[in-house]
This record gives sequence, C-alpha cells and structure tokens, in this order.
Amino acid sequence: MDPDAERLFHEGNAHLQAHDHGRAEACFRQAVTIEPLLAEAHANLGWVVARGGEADLAGSHYQRALALSSGDVQLRLNYGAFLARMKRYEAAERVYFGAVDLDPVRPQVWSNLAALYAQMERFEEAEDCCRKSLSLDPGYVKAHINLAFLCLRRGLFGEGLAHYEWRPWQADLSKHVAGPRWAGESLIGKSIVVGHEAGHGDAIQFSRYAGLLKQRGASRVALVCPQALRDLFASLDGVDAVVGFDDALAGDWDVWTSLMSLPFHLQTRLDTIPATLPYLRSRPDQIARWGARLPSAGARVGLAWRGNATFENDADRSIPSLDDLRPLGRAGDVRFISLQLARRAADKGAALDLFDITADIESFADTAAIISNLDLVISVDTAVAHLAAALGKPCWVMLPRHMTDWRWLSGRTDSPWYPGSMRLFRQPRDGDWATVVAAIGAELTTFLLERSADAGN
Repeated sequence: MDPDAERLFHEGNAHLQAHDHGRAEACFRQAVTIEPLLAEAHANLGWVVARGGEADLAGSHYQRALALSSGDVQLRLNYGAFLARMKRYEAAERVYFGAVDLDPVRPQVWSNLAALYAQMERFEEAEDCCRKSLSLDPGYVKAHINLAFLCLRRGLFGEGLAHYEWRPWQADLSKHVAGPRWAGESLIGKSIVVGHEAGHGDAIQFSRYAGLLKQRGASRVALVCPQALRDLFASLDGVDAVVGFDDALAGDWDVWTSLMSLPFHLQTRLDTIPATLPYLRSRPDQIARWGARLPSAGARVGLAWRGNATFENDADRSIPSLDDLRPLGRAGDVRFISLQLARRAADKGAALDLFDITADIESFADTAAIISNLDLVISVDTAVAHLAAALGKPCWVMLPRHMTDWRWLSGRTDSPWYPGSMRLFRQPRDGDWATVVAAIGAELTTFLLERSADAGN
C-alpha cells in the first residue's frame, strides 16, 4: 500500500470518529486517487457520501470495494444496509446472503437480514432471522430491538416490550437521582422521577403512564420533558412536578425510570392500554385567547402534513408538498388551520387556502389551545396527531405503507391508544398519498354534512 494513501486512510478514520464527515470524505477521496486498489478507503468513502445523499456515487464506491475485497463481511453488511435504504431489496438480500455464506455464526448478519425482511414485509422470515441472531448472541442489542418492533406491530406487547427494554437510548437519571433505576417493584410510599426519551410524539403518547404511578402507590411523581412540553404536561393528573430540560430537579427522589419503560413495568397488553381520553387539557384562558384569533365561519380543520426531517423514515411518512392536500379544499364549508411549524419551499404558492398563525406558537401548550378550538385535525404521523387525540379531539392520521410505526399496529383503521378519537388512513401502495387524500376528502365531506345537520337541529 502506498504510504501516503495509508496515512490518508487513517486520517479519514480519525475524522470519522470525530464526526467530521467533510474532512473524512476529503481524506478518503485522496487515498483512492493515490491507491485505487485500496478497498477499505472505497468502502468508507461509500459510507460517507451515502450519508451526504450521493447515492449513485456511494453505490459505485461500495461496488468497487466489494470487487477488491469480496470476503469482507463487514463491508457486505454496510453495503447491504445502504442498498436497503435505497429500497433495492433484492440486491441487498443477495449481498447479505454472501455475508451469511462467509460467516453464518455472526449475529449481525442475521439481524441485518431481519431488518431487510421487515422492510420487505416478509415478517415471519424477519422474526426467524432475529431469533437466529439471538441464538448466536443472546445479548445482541439490535436483534432484540428488531424483534421488539416485529412483536409490537403484531400487538404482542408482552414479548415486544421485554425485548424493547434492551434499547440503549433509555433515559439515564443516575447522575441526578440518588436512588436506583426502578425495576417494577412496589412503589408504595416511594417517590419516582420519569426521564424523557425519544421524540415529542412519544412523550405525548406515553405521558399518560406517569399518572398511573400514583395509582400504584407512588408518593410523588416527577416527569422530565423538553421545555416545549412543560406547560402542557402540567395538566396531567397524578403528576406532582413537571421538569423541563432547562430546570433543576429539586428535592430527594427514591427511584427513577425511563418514560418508554413504563408500559413494560406496568405490564401493558393490547387489551389493557390505559386509554381514558382526554388525559391532556388546555387552560380555558389559553383556549379563549387563541380561539379569538381563528376564523369564525365554517368548520375548523387543522392540518399537519410533515414531520421532523431528521426522523429516519420521514421521507415516507411526510407528504412532499401542501399542494398534495389540495383536493381537500373541495369538501365543503371548511377553513383549514395550519398546525405545521416547519414550512418548506415546496409549500410556497400552494393552492389550498390555509389560515396560518403558527409563527406565534411558542410551545405545545399553544398548539393544544389552538387544537381545542378546532372541529377536526388531519395529520401525518407526527406529534400533532398524538396531541390532538390526547386532547380528545377527532384526529385522522395519514400513514405510509413503508415501515409504518409499530404503535399503529397492522391493518387497523383505529387506534387502541386513542379509542373513539383517532382514525387511520393507510397508503395502499408505497408513496400513494393521492388515494389517502381522496379517501379523507370523501370522509371530510360526510363529516361536514353531519356537522351541518347537527347544527340545524
């Protein structure tokens, strides 16, 4: 190996470890220019440029690396994962099969293959691969997480939640609470702090559990959350303190836990989901203040068509443009109220008439007050949907076909998490939002007619 190419390769790896992807890419590019046969540099360059969105270039570097080093199992795992992200499933499967042939006892190989089969909706094969991975390494975390999602999507909460406890991103309050992590033992007479994890939508959905701890005998309950949720969560029953990320956790506490561990410790099953609605509420003064700013004529329907762009499946769950919702404007006497905080260039000049005061929203308490003044919310799978349903507001959720989140289960048009409040509208094919919007448009017409009839009576 050319010494300069070797030096650049190692420098690139150091930049990767420091998350300096720009410098890493520059080093790897120079390395393969000097030494075109350096498979490792091609492989790492493929990974870096794929992360930057250059799929074709990434693919060519991965293929070059594989041609130079066909026996590298980790390279096959990385290349297969890249192909799966590109939805080139059959090609990814072939690459993974090559990894199986090279090292059939490596648990990562079977776990990656399980994730691929889940994307391909070959769920039984995915489950078999997860169990194969865990038979080789009972502590392999990714296989536990993959199996958790497969079980939860089927409503098998007992096994699914147990596997989900292996997730490495749980909240860790050990530096803030002297007591130990709660392991599900009796809480009678004990105080407990519930730490935040995951996104805003997860926090809204699972905040319902904090109040249940009081029913289990907890003397005090504190809930840690992002600042944007603090005022909203003050309305939760059974919670003594809501602590924002910027706030100090005052007082002594006996135990702590992570928010998403509560369903496991409280032994939630599909038929025991705590689903009393509403469990979040807006203050009357906030409802009145925001209501005075909303249109008075027509039905008020809130819209959210896009989620957090950093979410791994956002390209599938978000609607590309507000214009895709234009057919809803033909439903009848309705005023659409924007609940979309992040607007993009694709939304400019959209034909759908939209009333927008989101620039003045400062927290989820404001959004909740706006929603409390609406007749209906229509949303993609994002925090707005959870918020509307938690408030007891009718909410229609538009779901992608590809990698639908486990919490919506499989094939259902309702949600046991939000009974009587939420309806689910699923894509029949990948990317087919037109069919979803058409179905919602028809239902919206009926909704408006029934509303008009009720007003007449």
